[in-house]
Amino acid sequence: MSHPPIKKKMSQGKPWLLPLALVLLVLWLGWRFWLAYQPEPVRLQGQIEAQQYSVSSKVAGRIDEVLVKKGDQLARGQLAFTLASPEIEAKLSQAKAGQAAAGAMAEEAEKGARVQQIAAAKDQWQQAKAAALLHGKTYERIASLHRDGVMSLQKRDEAWTAWQAAKYSEGMAWQQYQMALEGAREETKIAAREQAKVAAGGVAEVEAYLADTRIASPHEGEVAQVLLRSGELAPQGFPVVTLLDMKDAWAQFHVREDLLPRFPVGTEFDARIPGLGDQLVRFKVTHVAVMGDFATWRATDTRQGFDMKSFQVEARPLQPVDGLRVGMSVLVEL
Repeated sequence: MSHPPIKKKMSQGKPWLLPLALVLLVLWLGWRFWLAYQPEPVRLQGQIEAQQYSVSSKVAGRIDEVLVKKGDQLARGQLAFTLASPEIEAKLSQAKAGQAAAGAMAEEAEKGARVQQIAAAKDQWQQAKAAALLHGKTYERIASLHRDGVMSLQKRDEAWTAWQAAKYSEGMAWQQYQMALEGAREETKIAAREQAKVAAGGVAEVEAYLADTRIASPHEGEVAQVLLRSGELAPQGFPVVTLLDMKDAWAQFHVREDLLPRFPVGTEFDARIPGLGDQLVRFKVTHVAVMGDFATWRATDTRQGFDMKSFQVEARPLQPVDGLRVGMSVLVEL
Protein backbone atom coordinates (compact mmCIF):
# COMPACT_ATOMS: atom_id res chain seq x y z
CA MET A 1 0.00 0.00 0.00
CA SER A 2 1.17 3.52 -0.77
CA HIS A 3 -0.26 5.62 2.11
CA PRO A 4 2.71 5.73 4.54
CA PRO A 5 5.17 7.04 1.99
CA ILE A 6 2.84 9.93 1.19
CA LYS A 7 2.72 11.10 4.89
CA LYS A 8 6.46 10.91 5.15
CA LYS A 9 6.85 13.05 2.12
CA MET A 10 4.48 15.71 3.45
CA SER A 11 6.25 15.90 6.81
CA GLN A 12 9.59 16.28 5.14
CA GLY A 13 8.31 19.08 2.87
CA LYS A 14 8.01 21.90 5.58
CA PRO A 15 10.73 21.42 8.18
CA TRP A 16 11.12 25.23 8.74
CA LEU A 17 7.64 25.90 10.21
CA LEU A 18 8.50 24.89 13.76
CA PRO A 19 11.70 26.95 14.01
CA LEU A 20 9.90 29.94 12.51
CA ALA A 21 7.12 29.67 15.07
CA LEU A 22 9.68 29.49 17.87
CA VAL A 23 11.50 32.56 16.56
CA LEU A 24 8.27 34.52 16.29
CA LEU A 25 7.31 33.49 19.82
CA VAL A 26 10.66 34.64 21.18
CA LEU A 27 10.40 37.95 19.34
CA TRP A 28 6.89 38.54 20.63
CA LEU A 29 7.91 37.74 24.19
CA GLY A 30 10.91 40.02 23.90
CA TRP A 31 8.74 42.84 22.55
CA ARG A 32 6.28 42.37 25.39
CA PHE A 33 9.09 42.44 27.97
CA TRP A 34 10.50 45.56 26.33
CA LEU A 35 7.11 47.28 26.53
CA ALA A 36 6.68 46.20 30.13
CA TYR A 37 9.93 47.83 31.17
CA GLN A 38 9.40 51.03 29.22
CA PRO A 39 8.52 54.09 31.40
CA GLU A 40 4.86 54.94 31.13
CA PRO A 41 4.10 58.36 29.62
CA VAL A 42 3.16 61.03 32.16
CA ARG A 43 -0.28 62.47 31.59
CA LEU A 44 -1.25 65.75 33.19
CA GLN A 45 -4.88 66.72 33.50
CA GLY A 46 -5.97 70.30 34.01
CA GLN A 47 -9.10 72.29 33.42
CA ILE A 48 -10.23 75.48 31.77
CA GLU A 49 -10.74 78.58 33.91
CA ALA A 50 -11.92 82.04 32.89
CA GLN A 51 -11.96 85.55 34.32
CA GLN A 52 -14.99 86.12 36.52
CA TYR A 53 -16.63 89.44 37.39
CA SER A 54 -19.13 90.20 40.14
CA VAL A 55 -21.93 92.70 39.52
CA SER A 56 -22.87 94.24 42.87
CA SER A 57 -23.99 97.50 44.46
CA LYS A 58 -22.20 99.57 47.09
CA VAL A 59 -25.55 100.23 48.79
CA ALA A 60 -27.92 97.78 50.42
CA GLY A 61 -31.49 97.51 49.24
CA ARG A 62 -34.28 95.26 48.05
CA ILE A 63 -34.02 93.87 44.53
CA ASP A 64 -36.55 95.67 42.37
CA GLU A 65 -35.91 93.93 39.05
CA VAL A 66 -33.32 91.56 37.58
CA LEU A 67 -32.99 92.21 33.87
CA VAL A 68 -30.73 89.27 32.91
CA LYS A 69 -30.73 85.48 33.07
CA LYS A 70 -28.13 82.73 32.83
CA GLY A 71 -26.46 82.52 29.46
CA ASP A 72 -27.16 86.12 28.43
CA GLN A 73 -24.34 88.04 26.81
CA LEU A 74 -23.91 91.41 28.51
CA ALA A 75 -22.13 94.40 27.04
CA ARG A 76 -20.14 96.80 29.19
CA GLY A 77 -22.52 99.36 30.70
CA GLN A 78 -25.68 97.31 30.07
CA LEU A 79 -28.23 97.45 32.91
CA ALA A 80 -28.22 94.24 34.96
CA PHE A 81 -30.55 94.88 37.92
CA THR A 82 -32.19 97.66 39.94
CA LEU A 83 -32.69 98.25 43.68
CA ALA A 84 -35.54 99.88 45.58
CA SER A 85 -34.23 102.01 48.47
CA PRO A 86 -36.72 104.47 50.03
CA GLU A 87 -34.14 105.25 52.72
CA ILE A 88 -31.74 106.77 50.21
CA GLU A 89 -34.52 108.83 48.64
CA ALA A 90 -35.42 110.18 52.10
CA LYS A 91 -31.77 111.04 52.76
CA LEU A 92 -31.64 112.85 49.44
CA SER A 93 -34.62 115.02 50.41
CA GLN A 94 -32.96 115.76 53.75
CA ALA A 95 -29.66 116.66 52.08
CA LYS A 96 -31.37 118.96 49.59
CA ALA A 97 -33.18 120.76 52.42
CA GLY A 98 -29.85 121.28 54.21
CA GLN A 99 -28.34 122.58 51.00
CA ALA A 100 -31.17 125.09 50.59
CA ALA A 101 -30.74 126.32 54.18
CA ALA A 102 -26.97 126.69 53.79
CA GLY A 103 -27.45 128.53 50.51
CA ALA A 104 -29.88 130.96 52.13
CA MET A 105 -27.43 131.66 54.95
CA ALA A 106 -24.64 132.30 52.44
CA GLU A 107 -26.86 134.65 50.44
CA GLU A 108 -27.81 136.53 53.58
CA ALA A 109 -24.15 136.94 54.49
CA GLU A 110 -23.36 138.26 51.01
CA LYS A 111 -26.23 140.74 50.88
CA GLY A 112 -25.74 142.04 54.42
CA ALA A 113 -28.46 143.65 56.57
CA ARG A 114 -31.88 144.48 55.17
CA VAL A 115 -32.84 148.04 54.26
CA GLN A 116 -35.13 148.28 57.27
CA GLN A 117 -32.33 147.20 59.61
CA ILE A 118 -30.00 149.85 58.15
CA ALA A 119 -32.69 152.53 58.53
CA ALA A 120 -33.34 151.50 62.14
CA ALA A 121 -29.62 151.67 62.95
CA LYS A 122 -29.41 155.12 61.40
CA ASP A 123 -32.38 156.34 63.44
CA GLN A 124 -30.74 155.02 66.60
CA TRP A 125 -27.60 156.96 65.74
CA GLN A 126 -29.56 160.16 65.04
CA GLN A 127 -31.41 159.77 68.31
CA ALA A 128 -28.17 159.31 70.25
CA LYS A 129 -26.65 162.29 68.43
CA ALA A 130 -29.58 164.54 69.35
CA ALA A 131 -29.39 163.41 72.97
CA ALA A 132 -25.67 164.21 73.06
CA LEU A 133 -26.32 167.72 71.71
CA LEU A 134 -29.01 168.31 74.30
CA HIS A 135 -26.81 167.13 77.17
CA GLY A 136 -23.99 169.34 75.90
CA LYS A 137 -26.18 172.46 75.94
CA THR A 138 -27.59 171.52 79.34
CA TYR A 139 -24.08 171.24 80.73
CA GLU A 140 -23.13 174.65 79.35
CA ARG A 141 -26.13 176.30 81.01
CA ILE A 142 -25.48 174.63 84.38
CA ALA A 143 -21.78 175.49 84.18
CA SER A 144 -22.69 179.15 83.56
CA LEU A 145 -25.05 179.19 86.52
CA HIS A 146 -22.36 177.52 88.64
CA ARG A 147 -19.94 180.30 87.79
CA ASP A 148 -22.60 182.79 88.87
CA GLY A 149 -22.97 180.94 92.15
CA VAL A 150 -26.52 179.82 91.47
CA MET A 151 -25.84 176.10 90.91
CA SER A 152 -23.81 173.84 93.13
CA LEU A 153 -20.71 171.99 91.99
CA GLN A 154 -22.58 168.68 92.36
CA LYS A 155 -25.18 169.70 89.78
CA ARG A 156 -22.47 170.79 87.36
CA ASP A 157 -20.65 167.45 87.70
CA GLU A 158 -23.88 165.53 87.14
CA ALA A 159 -24.55 167.51 83.96
CA TRP A 160 -20.98 166.81 82.77
CA THR A 161 -21.34 163.08 83.39
CA ALA A 162 -24.67 162.93 81.55
CA TRP A 163 -23.13 164.76 78.58
CA GLN A 164 -20.17 162.37 78.39
CA ALA A 165 -22.46 159.32 78.61
CA ALA A 166 -24.61 160.71 75.79
CA LYS A 167 -21.52 161.19 73.60
CA TYR A 168 -20.44 157.57 74.19
CA SER A 169 -23.96 156.38 73.33
CA GLU A 170 -23.78 158.41 70.12
CA GLY A 171 -20.47 156.75 69.21
CA MET A 172 -21.86 153.30 69.87
CA ALA A 173 -24.94 153.99 67.75
CA TRP A 174 -22.68 155.26 64.95
CA GLN A 175 -20.67 152.02 65.00
CA GLN A 176 -23.86 149.96 64.87
CA TYR A 177 -25.00 151.98 61.88
CA GLN A 178 -21.66 151.42 60.09
CA MET A 179 -21.84 147.68 60.77
CA ALA A 180 -25.30 147.58 59.22
CA LEU A 181 -23.98 149.39 56.14
CA GLU A 182 -20.98 147.08 55.70
CA GLY A 183 -22.85 143.82 56.29
CA ALA A 184 -21.21 140.62 57.55
CA ARG A 185 -17.46 140.29 58.02
CA GLU A 186 -15.47 138.75 55.16
CA GLU A 187 -14.62 135.74 57.32
CA THR A 188 -18.32 135.19 57.99
CA LYS A 189 -19.06 135.33 54.26
CA ILE A 190 -16.31 132.81 53.51
CA ALA A 191 -17.57 130.47 56.23
CA ALA A 192 -21.12 130.70 54.89
CA ARG A 193 -19.96 129.98 51.33
CA GLU A 194 -17.92 126.96 52.44
CA GLN A 195 -20.84 125.66 54.47
CA ALA A 196 -22.97 125.85 51.34
CA LYS A 197 -20.32 123.81 49.49
CA VAL A 198 -20.39 121.19 52.24
CA ALA A 199 -24.15 120.91 51.88
CA ALA A 200 -23.82 120.60 48.10
CA GLY A 201 -21.26 117.83 48.56
CA GLY A 202 -23.68 115.97 50.82
CA VAL A 203 -26.34 116.13 48.13
CA ALA A 204 -23.89 114.87 45.49
CA GLU A 205 -22.90 111.97 47.74
CA VAL A 206 -26.48 110.84 48.28
CA GLU A 207 -27.23 111.25 44.57
CA ALA A 208 -24.25 108.98 43.82
CA TYR A 209 -25.67 106.34 46.16
CA LEU A 210 -29.07 106.71 44.53
CA ALA A 211 -27.52 106.28 41.08
CA ASP A 212 -25.94 103.03 42.31
CA THR A 213 -29.40 101.51 42.70
CA ARG A 214 -29.33 101.00 38.91
CA ILE A 215 -26.45 98.60 38.41
CA ALA A 216 -24.81 98.21 35.02
CA SER A 217 -22.35 95.52 33.96
CA PRO A 218 -18.73 96.60 34.62
CA HIS A 219 -17.45 94.35 31.83
CA GLU A 220 -18.69 92.41 28.85
CA GLY A 221 -19.25 88.72 29.40
CA GLU A 222 -21.69 85.85 29.77
CA VAL A 223 -24.04 85.64 32.76
CA ALA A 224 -22.90 82.63 34.80
CA GLN A 225 -25.05 83.00 37.93
CA VAL A 226 -28.01 85.06 39.13
CA LEU A 227 -27.88 84.75 42.92
CA LEU A 228 -30.82 86.95 43.98
CA ARG A 229 -34.29 87.50 42.59
CA SER A 230 -36.82 90.32 42.64
CA GLY A 231 -38.01 91.12 46.16
CA GLU A 232 -34.97 89.68 47.95
CA LEU A 233 -32.73 91.83 50.11
CA ALA A 234 -29.26 92.50 48.68
CA PRO A 235 -26.55 93.31 51.26
CA GLN A 236 -23.92 95.92 50.47
CA GLY A 237 -21.38 94.58 47.98
CA PHE A 238 -23.16 91.24 47.49
CA PRO A 239 -22.63 89.79 43.96
CA VAL A 240 -26.16 89.62 42.59
CA VAL A 241 -24.93 88.60 39.11
CA THR A 242 -21.64 86.95 38.11
CA LEU A 243 -20.11 87.17 34.64
CA LEU A 244 -17.60 85.00 32.78
CA ASP A 245 -15.34 86.43 30.12
CA MET A 246 -14.48 83.47 27.88
CA LYS A 247 -12.22 85.74 25.84
CA ASP A 248 -9.95 85.73 28.90
CA ALA A 249 -9.69 81.96 29.52
CA TRP A 250 -6.73 79.77 30.46
CA ALA A 251 -5.83 76.18 31.35
CA GLN A 252 -4.79 75.43 34.91
CA PHE A 253 -2.60 72.45 35.90
CA HIS A 254 -1.21 71.15 39.19
CA VAL A 255 2.34 70.03 38.42
CA ARG A 256 4.74 68.14 40.70
CA GLU A 257 8.04 69.80 41.43
CA ASP A 258 10.05 67.20 39.49
CA LEU A 259 8.03 67.96 36.33
CA LEU A 260 8.22 71.72 36.74
CA PRO A 261 11.37 72.18 34.56
CA ARG A 262 9.20 71.24 31.57
CA PHE A 263 6.92 74.23 32.16
CA PRO A 264 8.95 77.44 32.49
CA VAL A 265 7.10 80.67 31.75
CA GLY A 266 6.92 81.20 28.01
CA THR A 267 6.96 77.49 27.09
CA GLU A 268 4.52 76.41 24.38
CA PHE A 269 2.93 72.96 24.27
CA ASP A 270 0.02 71.09 22.69
CA ALA A 271 -2.89 69.76 24.72
CA ARG A 272 -6.03 67.79 23.92
CA ILE A 273 -9.47 68.92 25.02
CA PRO A 274 -11.88 65.93 25.19
CA GLY A 275 -14.89 68.22 25.46
CA LEU A 276 -14.11 69.54 21.98
CA GLY A 277 -13.67 66.13 20.35
CA ASP A 278 -10.01 65.75 21.39
CA GLN A 279 -9.17 68.97 19.59
CA LEU A 280 -5.47 69.78 19.76
CA VAL A 281 -4.84 73.30 21.08
CA ARG A 282 -1.56 75.18 21.42
CA PHE A 283 -0.98 76.75 24.84
CA LYS A 284 1.68 79.05 26.30
CA VAL A 285 2.69 79.08 29.97
CA THR A 286 2.00 82.52 31.47
CA HIS A 287 2.17 81.98 35.24
CA VAL A 288 3.70 79.55 37.74
CA ALA A 289 3.03 79.68 41.50
CA VAL A 290 3.58 77.31 44.39
CA MET A 291 0.55 75.67 45.99
CA GLY A 292 -0.11 75.18 49.68
CA ASP A 293 1.35 72.48 51.91
CA PHE A 294 -1.76 70.37 51.40
CA ALA A 295 -0.51 69.68 47.83
CA THR A 296 2.96 68.52 48.89
CA TRP A 297 3.99 64.94 47.99
CA ARG A 298 5.48 63.50 51.20
CA ALA A 299 8.45 61.14 51.01
CA THR A 300 7.98 57.84 52.83
CA ASP A 301 11.70 57.69 53.61
CA THR A 302 13.55 60.98 53.86
CA ARG A 303 16.89 59.13 53.43
CA GLN A 304 15.90 58.05 49.93
CA GLY A 305 13.73 60.96 48.78
CA PHE A 306 12.36 64.41 49.59
CA ASP A 307 9.04 66.16 49.88
CA MET A 308 7.95 67.43 46.47
CA LYS A 309 5.77 70.48 46.34
CA SER A 310 3.07 71.03 43.74
CA PHE A 311 2.92 74.12 41.58
CA GLN A 312 -0.01 75.76 39.86
CA VAL A 313 0.73 76.34 36.18
CA GLU A 314 -1.46 78.60 34.06
CA ALA A 315 -1.29 78.49 30.27
CA ARG A 316 -3.31 80.51 27.77
CA PRO A 317 -4.33 79.38 24.28
CA LEU A 318 -2.41 81.10 21.51
CA GLN A 319 -5.56 81.37 19.38
CA PRO A 320 -9.24 81.78 20.33
CA VAL A 321 -10.95 78.40 20.73
CA ASP A 322 -14.58 78.13 19.67
CA GLY A 323 -16.84 76.31 22.10
CA LEU A 324 -14.41 76.49 25.01
CA ARG A 325 -16.18 76.32 28.38
CA VAL A 326 -15.09 76.63 32.00
CA GLY A 327 -14.42 73.24 33.59
CA MET A 328 -13.43 71.40 30.40
CA SER A 329 -10.57 68.94 30.90
CA VAL A 330 -7.21 69.60 29.28
CA LEU A 331 -4.84 66.64 28.76
CA VAL A 332 -1.08 66.87 28.25
CA GLU A 333 1.23 63.89 27.67
CA LEU A 334 4.90 64.28 28.53
